Amino acid sequence: MKSIIFSTLVLVGPTFSNASTAQQEQQNTTTRSPLPMIIDVNTAQQVEQWKITNDGVMGGRSKGQLIFEKDHGVFTGNISLDNNGGFSSVFRNLDPLPSGYDLVTIDVQGDGQSYQLRLIVYLNGYRLAYKNDFDTKAGQRQKLLFTLSDFKASFRGRIINNAPSLTSQNIKETGFLMTKKRPGKFNLAVFSIKFS
Repeated sequence: MKSIIFSTLVLVGPTFSNASTAQQEQQNTTTRSPLPMIIDVNTAQQVEQWKITNDGVMGGRSKGQLIFEKDHGVFTGNISLDNNGGFSSVFRNLDPLPSGYDLVTIDVQGDGQSYQLRLIVYLNGYRLAYKNDFDTKAGQRQKLLFTLSDFKASFRGRIINNAPSLTSQNIKETGFLMTKKRPGKFNLAVFSIKFS
């Protein structure tokens, strides 16, 4: 049954694909680049715009939260493998992005573990996550740059190889996910995300 859902997810989206192509063609006719959009996480009010989804939605027991510290947010918690769990995520909605962005820069400070940056689109009623793994260096602040072509489409943990290419105007949410095969704590300071 799941394979049928995945086939439908990818194959019934010509409207989505055609719209993206038309917007890309329109973008190619202009020489102006959009100004960067920066999502700061430097106030308590901005931190409140983020929402947590833990593996409890599937019966797991992992815990995560986004807290405010001085001038940034901290995505922190504990991963549990109980009841087939093993992930925690944090997301926020985005204002509509213009076409033409192809870079994402994150300003973070991690704990030496790997995380995922996720960009969410909605395709034919499905919530599709385009993800990119990144490694952190414990206690070291990093600015990491990604191109949209670096991201791989996934649906409920499965890679969708023939999903439409990711374009900025279709991104509705952004966020981070921690998942690992061993239980334990995690801590990722988030200062900003920039689209350009």
